[in-house]
Amino acid sequence: MTEVITGLQAVSIHIRDIHKARRFYKDVLGLRELQFEEKASRAVFALPGTSTVLTMHIQVPGEEGRDPGTVSGIVFSHPDPVAACDEIKRRGGSVTMEPKLIEVPGAKFVRAVIADPDGNEFLISNRGL
Repeated sequence: MTEVITGLQAVSIHIRDIHKARRFYKDVLGLRELQFEEKASRAVFALPGTSTVLTMHIQVPGEEGRDPGTVSGIVFSHPDPVAACDEIKRRGGSVTMEPKLIEVPGAKFVRAVIADPDGNEFLISNRGL
């Protein structure tokens, strides 16, 4: 059978203010910026432990895709989500769902939700680590 998905190249989100977004992803999450294009209001960040990148730009009128602040369901990993959330808050970030122990058949893990300045939400979990 032919594979449909062979990897994950990038996660792309729309933001409202490129400078606020850059500060959040660099200073709060500690991601390494790979590229910044001022005129295009576009930035690219490395995601640790993977070749996948996180890209962001200001959505132009008529552009397809989700509006700024509507992304959710992307999961970042950390062995201690409680400590990660404490650090995110210390750096001025927003935790929208405090770390919570999740128990499902065959698995027990901690999960939390954080948000960028536009309200795009990301999960932090230690599931599978």
